[in-house]
Amino acid sequence: MKVLAINGSARKDGNTALLVNTVFEELNKEGIETEMVHFSGQIMEPCKACWACSGKKNCVHKKDLFQEIFEKMTQADGIILGSPVYTANMSANMQALLERASVVTDMNRSENLFAHKVGAAVTAARRGGALSTLDSMNHFFMLQNMFVVGSSYWPIAYGQMPGDVQSDGEGLETMRNLGRNMAYLLKALDKRRR
Repeated sequence: MKVLAINGSARKDGNTALLVNTVFEELNKEGIETEMVHFSGQIMEPCKACWACSGKKNCVHKKDLFQEIFEKMTQADGIILGSPVYTANMSANMQALLERASVVTDMNRSENLFAHKVGAAVTAARRGGALSTLDSMNHFFMLQNMFVVGSSYWPIAYGQMPGDVQSDGEGLETMRNLGRNMAYLLKALDKRRR
């Protein structure tokens, strides 16, 4: 089993990556393979609404990392979306990725590209906007017929500067519990599929 995390932060090793890595620690303890891709230094182009992806199972435009990331998403058993809060919502790169991914899946609906995969979202916030950021990312999972993992609280940790989330003990424990819950669900689904 494999979980792919997408770090929508402009900082490769910032607070969002720290939170995802905390979830990964729990997944790795359960023998689940993990990989994180970063948007740091990258620009994700928005959807061009050309509909050329119909029947192709991926976007046809190659100016950015979308095709590579989308392929990894379709191969993974679980997906973690991580974004800091930017203007009370997810990062622009994450928004562009999810919009394009939604169009590709809609144009290839018969393929069920993400159906019954496991999804989890995490966010790092300075103060406000965390719930709307989580909500936006979770909408993607729900639109794709995925199972959304919960935790002991909303998967949020607070911190402004890189590393600040390490002082949010409750936030880190929420991430650990999210990782344990994700591992449990992945294993239960795997057992059911056999």
